[in-house]
Amino acid sequence: RAAERGISIRELTEGTNAIFQADVAALGCLPPSVQPRATEHIAQMIALVEKLIASGHAYAADGHVLFDVPSMADYGRLSRRPLDEMIAGARVDVAPYKRGDMDFVLWKPSKDSEPGWDSPWGRGRPGWHLECSAMSWKHLGETFDIHGGGIDLVFPHHENEIAQTRCAFGHEVMANYWMHNGFLQVEGEKMSKSLGNFVTIHELLHTENFGGRKWPGEVLRLAMLRTHYRQPIDFTVKALEEAERTLLRWRRFVELALSLDDDISDFGPLPSAFMEYLADDLNTPAALSRIHELARVGPTAALEWGEESTAASPVEQQIAAARLRAALSLLGLQTILDPAWQRSSVDEAESDKIKELIERRRTARATKNWAESDRIRDALAAMGVALKDNKDGTTTWEVKR
Repeated sequence: RAAERGISIRELTEGTNAIFQADVAALGCLPPSVQPRATEHIAQMIALVEKLIASGHAYAADGHVLFDVPSMADYGRLSRRPLDEMIAGARVDVAPYKRGDMDFVLWKPSKDSEPGWDSPWGRGRPGWHLECSAMSWKHLGETFDIHGGGIDLVFPHHENEIAQTRCAFGHEVMANYWMHNGFLQVEGEKMSKSLGNFVTIHELLHTENFGGRKWPGEVLRLAMLRTHYRQPIDFTVKALEEAERTLLRWRRFVELALSLDDDISDFGPLPSAFMEYLADDLNTPAALSRIHELARVGPTAALEWGEESTAASPVEQQIAAARLRAALSLLGLQTILDPAWQRSSVDEAESDKIKELIERRRTARATKNWAESDRIRDALAAMGVALKDNKDGTTTWEVKR
């Protein structure tokens, strides 16, 4: 593609990378310490191939260098695929320079029109799997703690990464833990260009192509966190709307609780159960259930959620709010507590909630439940909503921030 446009590979990738960086920032992702580029690690790739040849795990043939899969006794351990079964199911049209059907390319020749680098085996370029092993070696060492990726990369990509790294350095593992995320779905169907339902984070953030509106990054983040990372994540308009409503409830609870008279630190200790859930294979759905419990503390929660409260005192509510703030911060959702958080995108949902509370207040007034009426008025005031009761029995409102 770079050749077609008459630009360098770096120029081609810069535009896409800029969009990607902006998108992940909008999702609340922390910037990584290192963002390596494969083209800047050719020396490490060549060194890795030389190690594999020297240890008898790779061989040069017809300008290529290939990994000798049968030389690794437990190849296939990650994907739980026995080597003999994989060999039996290999393609018939195997390249003549391969010793074995399952052997994969470490280095291959480049045509004059293709990107290439000088190497001991001639001008060429790395195979698909080699660059990942080389970059992780450079920046994380011969072994490291956590390796992530999509479930579709388990075989052959991650299996071959493991083979390269372990055989080059002689270790039992490449990474101690493998975290594979599930496929993306849209309205219950697997996301794919062939189905015409392919949607990017950039489109969700900046266009009205999905659900007729733009979606805040925090809403997308929570929608993803509500599903365990190993399971398919289903993007539906309903799920995004529910995620947005949940964020608004949490924000309102914190605003109401911290507006009470007693003074308390803005942040509290993280709930132990919350941390235990995250330590259990990053079980974010269970951790979020703990946040729901915190937001159901006290009369402000009863007002907001329409449920029985578990504690009534202002101090208890403030403690819960402080812990909720800490949990939101750890999950990268603390920006929802900013008073200016995405006002333009939540106005409709917020308006519906205000109208619902006003209707509940109208019912309370009709039944002469003045205490309930006053509580609702106070809650709306804390949200910045001013009410005006008219002589004809109607109530109008406006937002004063």
